[in-house]
Amino acid sequence: MKTQQFKTNVKCGACVATITPEMEKINNATWKVDLSHPDRILTVEGEVTTETIIEAIEKSGYKAESF
Repeated sequence: MKTQQFKTNVKCGACVATITPEMEKINNATWKVDLSHPDRILTVEGEVTTETIIEAIEKSGYKAESF
């Protein structure tokens, strides 16, 4: 299983709630946002392209950058 991490501008629980509908459209992937990390790291596990994840975050009004 592939694990990818992204730096995001998701800042709080309400922000996570906002991205949830788009992130849940991604099949066969689990995800979480580490709100305690200064870069608000989004971790996604599953066979998903980087582009798909970034598109889902951007559709929700946020930014994600892989590193």
